[in-house]
Amino acid sequence: MTTTRAALTDIDLRTLMKGATVDERALAAHKLCRVIDRESLTGDDRAKAQEILRVMAADAAELVRRALAVTLKSSPLIPHDVAMKLARDVDSVCLPILNFSPAFTDEDLSEIVRLGGPLRQVAIAQRSGLSQAVTDSIAQHGGELAVKTAAANDNANFSEQGLASVLARFERSEQVLAAVAYRNALPLAVTEKLIHLVGDQLRDHIFSHHAVSAQLAMEIAIGSTERATVDLVDQAGRTHDPRSFVAHLNKAGRLTPSLLLRALAHGHMSFFECGIAELAGVPHHRTWLMIHDAGSLGLRAIYERAGLPAKLFSAFRVAVDTYHSMEFDGRAHDLERFQERMLQRFLTQSHSTQREDLEYLLDKLNRLQIPAGAADREARPGDLNNARIQGSAKGPLSKVAEPIILTA
Repeated sequence: MTTTRAALTDIDLRTLMKGATVDERALAAHKLCRVIDRESLTGDDRAKAQEILRVMAADAAELVRRALAVTLKSSPLIPHDVAMKLARDVDSVCLPILNFSPAFTDEDLSEIVRLGGPLRQVAIAQRSGLSQAVTDSIAQHGGELAVKTAAANDNANFSEQGLASVLARFERSEQVLAAVAYRNALPLAVTEKLIHLVGDQLRDHIFSHHAVSAQLAMEIAIGSTERATVDLVDQAGRTHDPRSFVAHLNKAGRLTPSLLLRALAHGHMSFFECGIAELAGVPHHRTWLMIHDAGSLGLRAIYERAGLPAKLFSAFRVAVDTYHSMEFDGRAHDLERFQERMLQRFLTQSHSTQREDLEYLLDKLNRLQIPAGAADREARPGDLNNARIQGSAKGPLSKVAEPIILTA
């Protein structure tokens, strides 16, 4: 331990072991910890350094133990036994270690959550990474603040069972429910349970950011579930299983030409492909070829086989052609800009469109605003990447002189 001893004088070491005052020993402990943390230790030097840490952890003075915990809270040098000893110490000593130290195993953290008090639980819930084993323990044994903190931690990995336990234990806690609702991703079953527990504002957020099942989407769309409303077009673009979604809609008689056109005008091509395949009774891969790779007659052939109205074919043709003429630009809010341009181009082409569909699309275009300077958002798989995208959407919109033909 030559390098470390060279960085510390004999006076420092004697002060650490037999300092006259607590402040002197704490200062020596802080200095030694900084040196150990900065040095590159191997073999015997590392073992000797860890023995010194054990001496500090056993010091009777809280200030000395705190100097160790704070200075080396994120260091991999702290031995497991020292970390566990500090985790059982007073709050000022244990909290920094529990919050940051990599010395703990998942089993250690889960057990501390189960047996520790609220402050220890919150410190663990704030860690930069939590496995499902630890979050399951928090969900089952944690207090309200710890559960809310873990749910709001984007680096905490929750299992579906863990989130279900959270909702079961804290179904009346607005703070916990909000933390769960604002997570980046939620299992479908958790989303649907959450919908029935939250108020209108959180419910709107859930519908805007998380997918729900086709059955629940329809129930809410027709107003049979409280006062909530959901746009089936938005859900069409959000679902990760469009085939099951369209099958359920078709079984319930909700897979209408209007819904398909509105979804297509938003760029939800996967939903449109699966919808046409469902109505036509044709496998998806063949439907894809007829829509995208079979020349001008392919779309008409599959469209007619699906039994869709002849008077609306021109509108679907325009929407498909518009989709093919555009591409992502790779910048922030790619999906929103694509949808905005898709709607603009679709609405400025000549085609026959139902009046209520046109009003709906115009309203959606007015509502579609892209916040300036916001973070990037990834497009969901299947929305805009199943067809061949050709050309570019970088140029200005070209207005078509012919007006849109409205049909009642």
